[in-house]
Amino acid sequence: MNHLPDPNDLDAFFNPNRWQDPTYQASLNADPQHQVGQRLGVVVGGSLSKGLVIKLDREVNVEELAVGRYVVVHGQRARFFCMVSDISLESTNAAIQSDPPDMGHPFMRSVYYGTVAYNLITVTPMLMIDDSEGAPRALPVKTIPRHFTPAHNASAEDVNNVFGKDDDKHFYVGSPLELQETRIHLNMKRLAERSVGVFGKSGTGKSFLTKILLAGLLRSGIGVTLIFDMHNDYGWEVTSENGSSVKGLGQLFSDRVTIFTLDGESSRQRRAKFQAEITIATSEIEPQDLESLKLTLNLSDTMIDAAYTLSRLWGDEWIARLLDASEDDQAYISDNTNIPVGTFSGLQRRLERFQRWGFITREKREDSAQLIIDKLTNGQSVVLEFGKYGNSLEAYMLVANYLTRRIHAEYVRRVEISLGDKSQQPPQLMITIEEAHKFLDPQVARQTTFGIIAREMRKYNVTLLIVDQRPSMIDEEVMSQVGTRVTALLDNERDISAVLNGVSGAASLREVLARLETKQQAIIMGHAVPMPVVIRPRNYDQDFYASLSGAPIPNTDQVAQPQAVNRALTGNRPRRLS
Repeated sequence: MNHLPDPNDLDAFFNPNRWQDPTYQASLNADPQHQVGQRLGVVVGGSLSKGLVIKLDREVNVEELAVGRYVVVHGQRARFFCMVSDISLESTNAAIQSDPPDMGHPFMRSVYYGTVAYNLITVTPMLMIDDSEGAPRALPVKTIPRHFTPAHNASAEDVNNVFGKDDDKHFYVGSPLELQETRIHLNMKRLAERSVGVFGKSGTGKSFLTKILLAGLLRSGIGVTLIFDMHNDYGWEVTSENGSSVKGLGQLFSDRVTIFTLDGESSRQRRAKFQAEITIATSEIEPQDLESLKLTLNLSDTMIDAAYTLSRLWGDEWIARLLDASEDDQAYISDNTNIPVGTFSGLQRRLERFQRWGFITREKREDSAQLIIDKLTNGQSVVLEFGKYGNSLEAYMLVANYLTRRIHAEYVRRVEISLGDKSQQPPQLMITIEEAHKFLDPQVARQTTFGIIAREMRKYNVTLLIVDQRPSMIDEEVMSQVGTRVTALLDNERDISAVLNGVSGAASLREVLARLETKQQAIIMGHAVPMPVVIRPRNYDQDFYASLSGAPIPNTDQVAQPQAVNRALTGNRPRRLS
């Protein structure tokens, strides 16, 4: 049945409102069952590299469009799923810019708008949706539609065809701009496969974005996470900016998340339920744990070399002996090693702050690192709260480096023995760190365990979730390995360039990123989504809590049992813990 207007009926044929008629819209598409959004205009130019230029219909209010909105161009063979990257005002007569007409009269507006003065939008093709085989398929863009191809606002059906629907492996994280009834889902398996970055200036909601991602990971049962909770934002409960209390991951997943703390007094005051206090003996700290503290503790290269020398000379008790050293000890070290007295005393002064941290002990108590490792390999996620020590960047970095070094070594050994026995393979682990640029600065990233994980630990089932407001200060090689990037507003040009480095279509995305709102907007790009998407994150509220109640139980068949793995690793020999 032909729904086109009768060309002999000029009033019907030139009626501008025909574009809003669903019957007429359906007649323009190869698939009449496909839901079509509001018509915007037609393609009048552009290229594959620079984007398509669309001339808006005169009835379209340009003020209702925004950078980041989705547009679908209905070609003859496929639908081109695009993102608005620019909006401009044009005219056929340059003279009206110097002598604008009086637009107060309705007749003058009808004459000028859409003819002499018109609007253009530039859209970047992101995907092609092919319906030729019945089910829609998302394909990479390798061509463009021809001139005068109609363009429409993306419908909910278009978005769902691209981002999938909610299931055990996909998690609802937010809605695209102007389509609040539509849901964007992340592929949680692909999210966990590679490292993830959550970026944004202070106050843009990075912590809540991170909680949503971690809740999706836990709900899917795909892996476990270790969270170094610097400001007590993720464990039991946190106070939002409006003063209300919101649940942490420990409350939402009480059967899957174990909370440990470095500051038991702080946790009790906040009524946070935790399993145990974590302590670290000075004998467990190795010189390599200090390497990432070079900048924060102002440690010189000679001081780091001196730490290695003292470790070889005094063994595990090198820090305790250094802190207790007298002037005679300094003279002995100076005479019998290549460590100058000034270097020795400088290192001693800098490490004296360890004595102000209550979680650092002289005598070894329980092996806290092994306790955390056992939880992780048994399928339990771990949140380590720092309490008052979260205000000390040096304490945060020392603990994170020490524990990650131990976990790195364990995971490498476990994965290697699992090559002959798949049942011994440890679960996928994502380590969450804040102030990530301090660990991944170009000067220290190549020496630290975090740098090693970011570059090559994916093959050992360990990835990072890095939370930071200065991505430009993270090593470029590390940033290149970040698979999925969730970015809120950034106002520093270097930070924007760092986030977009290596991303296809970075030029058009730069404008989108620079125009995000201060809060509750973010752009997601990379491995976990088929194309970049600007979202308004879902609310972290009672509805969110309720949506997690039916979370699937993790598959523990593939989780290694610590006792069995330890026997396989060590045989009958005693195991060295530090």
